[in-house]
Amino acid sequence: MQQRKLGRDGPSVGAIGLGCMSFAGAYGKISEAEAHRTLEAAIDLGVTHLDTAALYGGGVSESYIGSFIKDHPNRFSIATKAGIITKPERRFDNTEAYLRESLEGSLKRLGVEHVELFYIHRRQQDIPIEDVMETMVKLKQEGKIGGIGLSEIAPYTLRRAAAVHPVMAVQNEYSLWTRLPELGLLQACAELGTTFVSFSSVGRGVFSNRMPDVPALPDSDFRTSNPRFAEPNYTLNKAIISKFNEYANSQGMSPATMANAWVLHQGDHVIAIPGTRTPDHLAENAAAADVVLTDAQIAEIDRLLPVGFAYGDRYSDGQSVGPERYC
Repeated sequence: MQQRKLGRDGPSVGAIGLGCMSFAGAYGKISEAEAHRTLEAAIDLGVTHLDTAALYGGGVSESYIGSFIKDHPNRFSIATKAGIITKPERRFDNTEAYLRESLEGSLKRLGVEHVELFYIHRRQQDIPIEDVMETMVKLKQEGKIGGIGLSEIAPYTLRRAAAVHPVMAVQNEYSLWTRLPELGLLQACAELGTTFVSFSSVGRGVFSNRMPDVPALPDSDFRTSNPRFAEPNYTLNKAIISKFNEYANSQGMSPATMANAWVLHQGDHVIAIPGTRTPDHLAENAAAADVVLTDAQIAEIDRLLPVGFAYGDRYSDGQSVGPERYC
């Protein structure tokens, strides 16, 4: 597995990591045993970076990871996140008291005393990011976290935060159908020595030979309320993306492998954390770390999936509350 660093001074991790939101049932039910089989496959494939959050299943994702690493210590670099509260209504909390409480809960569920990376899951806009960074610096100085991360932010927030303390990683959605980070965030990360972490790098399953059958999805599936998976958008998107999927197959790789390889191609400071519940899908994702796309392949991908091709917003109005907008 190709290795890339988290931040300038952080650990080296596999260029393809594993997003563990799927362990909490966001895309269908999964048992602890099934999650463990996927984590076992991660070890075999050289996937060393796990991304989770207190939010995922109310701690279920972290608990599944914790019960696995109890018998497989020191095999993964773990990132978790805090800052989103869903009940009684969705809001964001970046106060020191809440971040500490959430982190302590995460550490307990994971069965560790330290995580390599701790993110602000969403910004609370009425607290200056400088104040939030001071809290995060305290947690680092206390040895509870190895590095500071920010999620779904704009370049201006990264610059303000980095003026207080280096930011190890920024995690935003980025894929062949979600290209906003190219308008300043990828560049700011490279300039400041911050690793850019791409989530949903396979477009929530569309860059696949098994594109989602939306009518068959359970109501709990995130995609049932997402504009890109609603009609007529989804039919239009499938017609375009299927041509890319066919092209990937013609080049001897799965669409997921090519989509992840394209993300990694965007810079040495970029890693991807596609989520999955199965070892087979994980193997397709991990294979991207061994792929170097040619100029001709990049040109054909750009032709098949030009910037802005997707029909529908990436989030519904409700889902879009929290991510910072820019440009």
